Amino acid sequence: MIFKAFKTKSNQKYINKLLNARRVAVRNAKMKKVGVILNVSEFSDFEAFRQYFKSLGIQQANTKIIGFVEDPKDSNDLWDTYFNPKDFGWKGKINNIDLQTFIDTEFDVLISYYEANVLELNLITAVSKADFKVGLTNHDNRLYDLMIDIKTKEFSVFKSELKKYLTVLKKL
Repeated sequence: MIFKAFKTKSNQKYINKLLNARRVAVRNAKMKKVGVILNVSEFSDFEAFRQYFKSLGIQQANTKIIGFVEDPKDSNDLWDTYFNPKDFGWKGKINNIDLQTFIDTEFDVLISYYEANVLELNLITAVSKADFKVGLTNHDNRLYDLMIDIKTKEFSVFKSELKKYLTVLKKL
């Protein structure tokens, strides 16, 4: 039990180090490759994101959606990739090959669609090599380049707001 607290503190320290060293250098390139991080306990409709990206003209091959579950037994085989707390080691070490591949992918836009302050979700967002990070209002504003202040249940509002901002930023 005490090791879990030390592990959490170790990972939070790693996140803080990454965010303090982060330099925002957003390119003016059009959005072609998109990644999405979901907290399945808040929003689990992978298909809604697929349809949204299709409506924006982004090919399904250029989208990757991953979901976080607290318990691996809650996962669904239809999901692209899922991860859980056991996929993380000390000091930000990732023990899941699919998750590491997601992190190493250089997305044009990364959408972190969760509200909860979950260490593992924040770690993936912080360590991702995405060019532009979009998220819902969270406890740590350093994670994102663009924050949209809505609840996860308001997906239709999120879609319209994201499209509006991406158009203004010339990403669409």
